[in-house]
Amino acid sequence: MSDPEPIPPADSSRAGPNAARTVDSLLVEIAQRLRAQLAAPRAESLAEVAAAHVALRALPAAAVSAQRVECLLDVAQYFYISGQTLLGVEPATNAVHFARQQGDRGLLRKALTFQGILLADSGNLPAAIECYAEALELALASGDRLAEASVWNNLGVALLYGAQYGDSIQCFERTIDLASGPDQFSLTRRREALTNISLASLYAEDFPRGLRAARLSVEQEKEPTSANELLTRVVAETNYARLLLEVDNLERARERCEIAKRYAASSCSQKAEHSAEIAEGLYEVHAGLVDVGISRLQRALDRARIMKSTLRDALIALVKAYDIAGKPQLALIHLRELLHHTKRSQIESALQHQRLHLERLEQSAGRSEESEPLGVAEPAAPLGDAKRERMKAQLALLHRQAITAELSEDPSGEHVYRVGKLAALLAADYGCDDDTCFMIEMSARLHDIGKLGIPVAILAKRGRINQDQMSLARTHANIGAELLSQSGLPQIQMAVDIARHHHEWWDGSGYPDGIAGKAIPDAARITALADVFDVLVHARPYKEAWPVARALEEIQRLKGTHFDPELADLLVALVRRLQREVGDLDEYLGAEARESPFIRARRKIADALRQANGQRPGTLS
Repeated sequence: MSDPEPIPPADSSRAGPNAARTVDSLLVEIAQRLRAQLAAPRAESLAEVAAAHVALRALPAAAVSAQRVECLLDVAQYFYISGQTLLGVEPATNAVHFARQQGDRGLLRKALTFQGILLADSGNLPAAIECYAEALELALASGDRLAEASVWNNLGVALLYGAQYGDSIQCFERTIDLASGPDQFSLTRRREALTNISLASLYAEDFPRGLRAARLSVEQEKEPTSANELLTRVVAETNYARLLLEVDNLERARERCEIAKRYAASSCSQKAEHSAEIAEGLYEVHAGLVDVGISRLQRALDRARIMKSTLRDALIALVKAYDIAGKPQLALIHLRELLHHTKRSQIESALQHQRLHLERLEQSAGRSEESEPLGVAEPAAPLGDAKRERMKAQLALLHRQAITAELSEDPSGEHVYRVGKLAALLAADYGCDDDTCFMIEMSARLHDIGKLGIPVAILAKRGRINQDQMSLARTHANIGAELLSQSGLPQIQMAVDIARHHHEWWDGSGYPDGIAGKAIPDAARITALADVFDVLVHARPYKEAWPVARALEEIQRLKGTHFDPELADLLVALVRRLQREVGDLDEYLGAEARESPFIRARRKIADALRQANGQRPGTLS
C-alpha cells in the first residue's frame, strides 16, 4: 500500500545549528507527556494529547527518527482508546510514512499494524487489509513468529468486522499456531484468538467449532484482575453462553452467564456489563422466560442508544429474541432500526474516509494554479488521459468500498470490475462515445455500494431471506445513491443514477421507484444487464453458477419485461462475440481487478495462509 502524503510540517529551512538537538529534546518531552496521559488518563488528557499532536506536526520534515514514530503511534493509540478513532488515522498514517523513511522494518511493521487497526475500526476495511498485507510481508521476512501472530490476529479482527467469518477464523487459527510459547505474550495472543474464533463461529453458525474455541479460551484464562482482563473474560464467557444457547444447552449457558455477570460487576466497565446483560436476556428467552428476557434486552437497548458503541449488539439480540418468541413483526421493527443505524454509521464512515482521500490527493497535487479544486465539476469537454487518471484516483477509495460491500456474495472482489467493463462494452455497441463508455465503466463499479448500509444479519444470512428482510435489503439502491450524491465528486450523477435505478425493470415492476422504459436512465439500463449476466454465470451463496448459454437464454426470456429489448439483444450478441474473440470472459472482463491494491492485498494474505497450511496459492474464500 502506498502511503498517503503526511500533513506538511512547518518550514525548517532557517533552522540554526542547534536545530537537531532542539528537535530531539522536544521529542523526549512530548514522549514523556504522552506516556503520562496513556498511563493515567484524566479529563484534560484528550486536549493535552491533541496539543502534543500539533507539536509533532510542526516538526521539520527532515526530523525523521524512531522516537517521532513512537510518539505519533502513542497519539494514535490515545485517540483510539478514547473512542476518537478517526482522529487517530492521521497520526498513524504519518507514523507509517516516517517509519518507512527511517528504514526500520520492525518499526514499520508495528506502524502498519496499528494503522490497520485504526482504519478497520473507523470503517475503511480495504485500506486496513492493504496495511496488514504489507505488515505481514515484513513479519514473515523477519522470521519473528510473535510479530507475525500479532498481524494475523489483528487481520482476523478486520475480516470479522467485514463479515468474512471463514477467512477471519483462518487468521485466528494461524495466530494460535504461531503463539505456541509459554510466555505471557503468547498466552494472551492465544486467548484473544480463541475468543475471536468463538465470536466468528457464532456469527457463521459453525457452533461446534465455536464451542471448542470458547471452552479453550476460558480454560486458558487466569483469574482476571485488571479492568482489561475482566472485560476480556466477560466477552469470552458471553460468547460461550450464546453458543451454548444455540445448541440448547441451557444449564451450561446459565452457568456461563452467571460467571460473566460476576466479572462484569467487578469490571467497572459499561461494555462488560452490557455484554453480560445481553447474554442473560437471551438465556431467559431461550429458557421460556420470554417477557423477563425481552424486558432485560429492552433495558440493554435503551442504555445502548446512549452508549452508541454497543447499539448494534443490542439490536441484533432483540431481533433474535423476538424471532425465538414467534413475534416476527416486533423483530422487524428492531431490524429496521438496525438498518437505520447501519446505514447512518456506514455512510458517515465512508464519506469521512472519502473526504480524507480527496484531501490527500489535493495535497499530493500540490494545489497548483493549473489544477482545479477536486470538488468542482469540470466543463463538458473531451476527457483526456490526465482527466481520466484523475477521475480514477478520485474514485479509487469508493471502488474499494464497493468491493467490500459485496464480499459476502463475491469473495473474489472481481464482480464490480467485470460489470463495469461489460457495461462499457455494451454502451459502445449501443452507440455511446468513448468518454461516456469510460464514465459508465467507472460508475457501474459502484452499482451496489449501498450494500455497505445493509446489516450483515441480512446480507450474510444462510439460506433464503423472508419477504420483510428482502424489502430491507432492497433499500441498498437508495442508500448507494444517497452515499454517492454526498461524496463531493465531480461528474458523479451517472453513478448516482446507476446505484438508484439498476434494479428498475423495463415494464415498471422493479424498484425503488417503479419507473419503466426509457424513463430509466440509459446507464442504469445498461448496467442492469451487465450485473444480472455476471451474477447468473458466477456462483453465489444462494445459487450455483450457470453456463453462459443458459444465462443468455434467460436474458432473452426477460427482454421486454425486465430488460430493454434492444439492449438485451446487443448484450447477447456482445457476449457471443467476446467468447469467439477473447475466450475466457472472466480473464478479459476482470483484468483491471487484478491491478486493484485491495484485491492484490487479499491475494497476498491468501497465499501466505495457504503456504502456512502447505497448500497452493490462491485467493481468499
